[in-house]
Amino acid sequence: MSAMDLDAPVSIATRFAATDQQQNGATILCCNCGAAIDGTTAAGALCYDCVKLTVDVSQGIQREATLHFCRDCDRWLLPPSSWIVAALESRELLALCLKKLRGLHKVRIIDASFIWTEPHSRRVKVKLTIQDSVSEGVVLQQAFEVEYVVAYQQCPDCAKSYTANTWRACVQVRQKVPHKRTFLYLEQLILKHGAHKDTINIKEVKDGLDFYYAARNQAEKFVDFLNSVAPVRSKKSQELISMDIHTSTKSYKFSYSVELVPICKDDLVAIPIKLAKQIGNISPLGLCYRVGTTVNILDPATLQTADISTPIYWRAPFTSLADVQELTEFIVMDIDLTGPQKGRWALAEATVARASDLGSNDKTYYTRTHLGNVLHPGDSVMGYMLTGTNFNSPQFDALEESNTYSSQIPDVMLVKKFYARKKKAKNRNWRLKRMTRDEGDLLPKKSDQERMDKDYEMFLRDVEEDEELRQTMALYKAQQQQKIDAEAMSVVETDDGEDETPRIDMEELLDEFDDLAVTD
Repeated sequence: MSAMDLDAPVSIATRFAATDQQQNGATILCCNCGAAIDGTTAAGALCYDCVKLTVDVSQGIQREATLHFCRDCDRWLLPPSSWIVAALESRELLALCLKKLRGLHKVRIIDASFIWTEPHSRRVKVKLTIQDSVSEGVVLQQAFEVEYVVAYQQCPDCAKSYTANTWRACVQVRQKVPHKRTFLYLEQLILKHGAHKDTINIKEVKDGLDFYYAARNQAEKFVDFLNSVAPVRSKKSQELISMDIHTSTKSYKFSYSVELVPICKDDLVAIPIKLAKQIGNISPLGLCYRVGTTVNILDPATLQTADISTPIYWRAPFTSLADVQELTEFIVMDIDLTGPQKGRWALAEATVARASDLGSNDKTYYTRTHLGNVLHPGDSVMGYMLTGTNFNSPQFDALEESNTYSSQIPDVMLVKKFYARKKKAKNRNWRLKRMTRDEGDLLPKKSDQERMDKDYEMFLRDVEEDEELRQTMALYKAQQQQKIDAEAMSVVETDDGEDETPRIDMEELLDEFDDLAVTD
């Protein structure tokens, strides 16, 4: 019979035989609820609904567990000894919760999610959906909740930070200058880039700071950061703590000595004549207008600039002739622009008189300055008095003996404009972050504290006056209560003259968050 023959006869016996085979299947009743089920696939003579009610596939899986959390560094314990960072309701924390459950490897996980709990309840709840085979051909899916109790436990790294003499590496940063302005600027750079996050302790010592670390590679990373932001040189030393003679295992403590260039912003410097010719034939007597990765020198008489790199400086080091503590106040009697300009500088010829000489004599001094854009007759300006001053410097003595440069030494070298300020500058709308440090065994004396406060106030004034300096730091808006107090003080106090103090625009400031822990 061909396949295309549609009228072919069909056997009636074969048709009724198939129907009888279907009707004679092994149909039984559920022993629990009496529902008709297929006896060949039934598990224990139970229907699927009764299997779900009587069989627990989550048996043997914990319903309660404990999570250990370090409150100092916000890390979670991953047994046996690892500590990981995980935010609440994150994938990392969910993976940690699943690893804490015993017996979970015997079933198949379909879904896992967090159930919201109160943040202060110290409870974490997870909803799990699992599958498991009850019998041959029967797979049961079940959902249940697991509750975790958050227990506080201090991690070994934080325990070391609260224990004395547990450091493995120390970075000793030093600068041999009589003020702390360079360290205040370096502190802002460290805070902006977060270079201090691995430190165990920060201790303030004479002429610098000590940074303690638990590992050697963290200290080397910090030394590399200092090399990238400041002209420094470093030395490394190590001390043997213990040694196992059987395995030749040794334990060392490492110390890194980092020395900053002893030249700061606005310092008067006398460069060796040979070095001055090598870096562009600049005048050996000049001002340091910026200290970045290199030392930047300015000649106020010609507006010529030169950069002294770190290797070149340490090859033939020299110190500054005078620093900002030796600045003298002058009054501008007359000033004339001579034309050349370079960035924010403009060359001018000025006639100035010392502020202390007004009323006693009429002695004036003629000089060239780079402050032609900001100075006007009657303004106050800070500068160095070179006439009648003795400098204990071989570089300056070589300038006086030189036939070429002895006639180019000016009587006065002006540095920056002086702004008349109130005695208490409490109405600033901005603030800076400070690092938490250990002041040592003894608290600073009253005179030392006054000197530190004075250095910090001078640094804040430099931040207000120098826009380029502000671009390298992070400035934050002052707290609302300080603004209210400042407004109240401004209402009570009266000011007859105009205040020309530079102000920082609010657009340059960052919003302050609670977790920043900013301290004055």
